[in-house]
Amino acid sequence: MAPYSLLVTRLQKALSVRQYHVASVLCQRAKVAMSHFEPNDYIRFDLLEKNINIVRKRLNRPLTLSEKIVYGHLDDPANQEIERGKTYLRLRPDRVAMQDATAQMAMLQFISSGLPKVAVPSTIHCDHLIEAQLGGEKDLRRAKDINQEVYNFLATAGAKYGVGFWRPGSGIIHQIILENYAYPGVLLIGTDSHTPNGGGLGGICIGVGGADAVDVMAGIPWELKCPKVIGVKLTGSLSGWTSPKDVILKVAGILTVKGGTGAIVEYHGPGIDSISCTGEGGGHVGWPAACAGPDGASMATICNMGAEIGATTSVFPYNHRMKKYLNKTGRADIAILADEFKDHLVPDPGCHYDQLIEINLSELKPHINGPFTPDLAHPVAEVGTVAEKEGWPVDIRVGLIGSCTNSSYEDMGRSAAVAKQALAHGLKCKSQFTITPGSEQIRATIERDGYAQILRDVGGIVLANACGPCIGQWDRKDIKKGEKNTIVTSYNRNFTGRNDANPETHAFVTSPEIVTALAIAGTLKFNPETDFLTGKDGKKFKLEAPDVDELPRAEFDPGQDTYQHPPKDSSGQRVDVSPTSQRLQLLEPFDKWDGKDLEDLQILIKVKGKCTTDHISAAGPWLKFRGHLDNISNNLLIGAINIENGKANSVRNAVTQEFGPVPDTARYYKKNGIRWVVIGDENYGEGSSREHAALEPRHLGGRAIITKSFARIHETNLKKQGLLPLTFADPADYNKIHPVDKLTIQGLKDFAPGKPLKCIIKHPNGTQETILLNHTFNETQIEWFRAGSALNRMKELQQ
Repeated sequence: MAPYSLLVTRLQKALSVRQYHVASVLCQRAKVAMSHFEPNDYIRFDLLEKNINIVRKRLNRPLTLSEKIVYGHLDDPANQEIERGKTYLRLRPDRVAMQDATAQMAMLQFISSGLPKVAVPSTIHCDHLIEAQLGGEKDLRRAKDINQEVYNFLATAGAKYGVGFWRPGSGIIHQIILENYAYPGVLLIGTDSHTPNGGGLGGICIGVGGADAVDVMAGIPWELKCPKVIGVKLTGSLSGWTSPKDVILKVAGILTVKGGTGAIVEYHGPGIDSISCTGEGGGHVGWPAACAGPDGASMATICNMGAEIGATTSVFPYNHRMKKYLNKTGRADIAILADEFKDHLVPDPGCHYDQLIEINLSELKPHINGPFTPDLAHPVAEVGTVAEKEGWPVDIRVGLIGSCTNSSYEDMGRSAAVAKQALAHGLKCKSQFTITPGSEQIRATIERDGYAQILRDVGGIVLANACGPCIGQWDRKDIKKGEKNTIVTSYNRNFTGRNDANPETHAFVTSPEIVTALAIAGTLKFNPETDFLTGKDGKKFKLEAPDVDELPRAEFDPGQDTYQHPPKDSSGQRVDVSPTSQRLQLLEPFDKWDGKDLEDLQILIKVKGKCTTDHISAAGPWLKFRGHLDNISNNLLIGAINIENGKANSVRNAVTQEFGPVPDTARYYKKNGIRWVVIGDENYGEGSSREHAALEPRHLGGRAIITKSFARIHETNLKKQGLLPLTFADPADYNKIHPVDKLTIQGLKDFAPGKPLKCIIKHPNGTQETILLNHTFNETQIEWFRAGSALNRMKELQQ
C-alpha cells in the first residue's frame, strides 16, 4: 500500500485542492466542515435527509429541489403546517452573511439583544463603502481612511461576538460566499438582496433584513412564508454571443419586477447541461463528458439577478459543474459528500411547480434591459432602434463590467477575449470603461493570467474589489447632474439615479461581453452578431463571440490574506461606540403599542408609481450613515414622487400648509406628536434588502404603510420594526385617499391572522368612507407589533 503522504499527493493532484482539504477527504468523510474557516461546524446532510423523509411521508408527493432544501431545514418537520404561499415556516438556517453597510445595523441590534455570541457561523464582508474614484489601490486606501471608525466597529464587534470578518479589499460578499461558503443544500441568509447568488452552487440563499439575521444569530427559528415554486425549464443550448446573463434578462422580461414575489425560481431541464459549454471533460456518471453544464459562477449570475423579479431566491440542481467549481475552490470534500447525497440535491421526478416557464436556449438571443427598470427587456439587435424611437441617448458614455452579478473569472475572461480582438485591429474603447473584480482571488488570478492588462490596454480602469458604481459608490466626473446620457453595465439594477445619483442617466443591463463590445463601438446601435467595426488600418472586421475557460487552468491565485478569524476567547474584547459619533449610534428600543386603534393618522406622502428601497432610503453618499439611525433618517423617502405635485422630496405640512422635504416634515410631525402613514403603489419596497427603509419611518414617527402590494423583504422588515404593512383589499381604494385626508385604522385590539382591519378615511370637508385593509401577519408577527419591534419581543422572551 502506498504511504499516506503519497496518497495525499495523488489525491491533491487529482482533485486540485489544498492539502488540508485532502486530509479532510481521507479522515472526515462523515464530518465535513461547512468551510475551512470553521473546521468544527459540519455539514448536516444526515439531518437534511431525515427531515426530507419526514416531510415526504407527510405530504405523500414528489418534492421540488426548493422544497427539499427548505423543508429539510424545518425546526419541527413532523408538525410544521406546510402550504405553499400561505403558512409560515419555522426554519433553522445554516449560516448568516452580512455586508458592511447592513452589518452595522444588524450588529447594533445584536448588541442590543444582550446575547454573548452568535449561535450559527456568521461573517461580515466589507464591500459597500469603497467609492470608485481613481482606481483599485488608491480607492481602497482612501476608503480605509474615511471609514476607519466603521471598519473598526465591525472588526471588534465580529471579534467580540464570534463573527468572521472579511476586511475591505476582500471582495464582494456574494463572490466571497460562492468561493468559500455556499454549497449544495445549504440554507443561508444574508443581509443583502442578492444573497440568492449562492443558488449557483445549489443552495437556498435568501436576502433578509438585519433583524432577521439577528434572529438566526440568536438561535431563534427564522420565519418565512412557505414559498411557491416557479419552474424554469431550460432546453436547447447556448451559443455565440448568448450568455447565462441572457437567461435571467429574458426571465425578467417575462415575470416583471414583481412576478416572482413569494416564490423560489427553480431552474431545471436538459438545457442546464449546455450553459457555458467549453468542451472540457465531465466524467461523472449521468452527466455529459464533453459538454457539461454551467459552472457555479454562470448559474450564480442567473440566481443573483432573480432578486430583480422579486423572487425569494433562485436555485439550480447539483451537477457536474458545481462539483468542478467546488474542487477548484478547494472544497473537494464537500463535492464528495454532495455526490453521496445527490438524490436530495435535485428535484424529484414528477414534482409540481406552481408556474412553469420554458426557455429554448437555442433560440435565445443576447439581451439588454432598461433603462430605469431591470425588467424592460430588449434584444441587443433591436435596442438601438428602440432607443432612437424613445429618445434615449444612443451614444454610450461609460461601459461598466463586474458587480456581484458578473465578476467571475469566466466573466472577466469573456470580456478580455472581446477586448483582445479590438486591440489586434488597433482599436480601444470609444466609451469610458471600468472593471470591478468580484474578489481578491479573482483580481489576483486575472492579473496573473493577463486578463486585467488586456482590459487596461483597451482603455479600462480596474477598480477595487468592491460593489462600487453598482450601488452608487461612484465619484463620477464626466457629466453634470441632470445631463442626459447612457451607460451600459453588467450589473443587476438600473433604477433611476442608482449608479451615479443622476436621474437622467439611462442605465442598461447586459452581459460583460456585450458591455465590452458596446463600449468599443460606443453606441447602442451596434450589434456584435451582425455589425462590423473599422480597424486602425481602415479595414472592416467583425468581433467573434468569446470562447474562454470557465475556470483557470492553473489554481486560483488567492492573493492577499484578508480574513480575520474571531478569537477563541473574546472576554477582553471591547466594542466602542462614541456618543458623539456621526457614523455610529447605539439603538434605543422603539415604543410599545399603546393598546388602542391608530386614530387621525396624517398622510406624510402618497407615493406615485415605482417606489424602491432606493427611493425610501437612498444609498450612494448616504451609506456613510448606515450605522447612525438618526442621521440616515434625513434621507427618508427623498426619492419618492409625491402624487400631489409630481415632485420628489416635496410634501405638504398639514399644519403649516407649506411644502418641504419629506424628512423635515416627518420630524415636525414627530416633535408635535402627530403620528403618520405612507400611502404607496404596487410592489412598494422592491430592490435592496436595506432595513433602513423600515427603521427610518419607525424612528420618525410612522405607524403604518398602506399600499397596493409589497416586495417580500421590505414587508418583513416593516413588521420587524413594529410598523403595519397593510394592503388595500380593493386596490382601487388607493384612489379614494388624498394627501390631505386623515386615516383611522380600527381593529387592532382584535388583531388576528387573516382578519382584515378597517380604515376610516376622513376628508377635509367632513365626509368619511370606510375601506378594508388586508395584512399577512401571523401570531408571532402580531406579538412583534404589540411589543414595538421584533427585538423588543426577543428581550421580553429572554426576561
